Amino acid sequence: MSNSPAPSTARRSLNPLDRFAKNRKDGVVIEAELVTPTMKRVRIACDRLADMTFVPGQHFRIEINDPLSLYGIFRPSETLRTYSIWDFDQETTTFEIRGHLYEGDGIGLRWLHGVKKGDTVPFWGPLGDLALTPDAPYHLFAGDETGSAAFGPLLRALGPDQKVYGVLESETPDDDVPVPGPHTLGRVHRRGASPVASRVLADAVAALDLPDTPGVAYIAGEARTGQAIRNYLVQERGWERTAITVKPFWTPGKKGLHH
Repeated sequence: MSNSPAPSTARRSLNPLDRFAKNRKDGVVIEAELVTPTMKRVRIACDRLADMTFVPGQHFRIEINDPLSLYGIFRPSETLRTYSIWDFDQETTTFEIRGHLYEGDGIGLRWLHGVKKGDTVPFWGPLGDLALTPDAPYHLFAGDETGSAAFGPLLRALGPDQKVYGVLESETPDDDVPVPGPHTLGRVHRRGASPVASRVLADAVAALDLPDTPGVAYIAGEARTGQAIRNYLVQERGWERTAITVKPFWTPGKKGLHH
């Protein structure tokens, strides 16, 4: 058998999602409402969830813009956005995502503002490698509003006997994202300070009364903030980098790392 593809399939399709077509699912929005003034929950139903498996921490890739439009063809990165799976219910074949309503503009933000009950939502997944380390001596969480959306399913999966530390950042107390599970994390608020390379969150992590020996850390949110916290844990606390998972969900001006 020849290893060379047939000429008709060797050419790149104008549709950037053709190679994913067989894995595409189509869901329907059944709920869309605010959790906080700056966080929206969207619940989506899809019968195909009955045959899927989900690991807390995974995400779905959701199609925001039509990939066959001129906009999608010439700017394929502007057709998809990634959303952490907040809740996955195989029995009801529904899942929930939560999106941050930040100040600014972007296709994800516009979609979140406009999404409503009855909308069709094409998606791919579950995907991703953010997952708990079950045998960790303790778990450390640090993140902003976008990180909180990813941490929810991880915290829900941790039993009450497991040691958990952490801090979550938001703009004001009204913007604190409620998280499930038996564990309580600290809260800090920017109150107008920049969320980029956030000293508010980095200083709060440094102030945590952690055990002398390293655990496992999960850091999610703005990219430069995550780097600063990782560097602190490695350089000041003696952690191995392999014990720290950093998920950069957004940062200004970097393609592929924006809302």
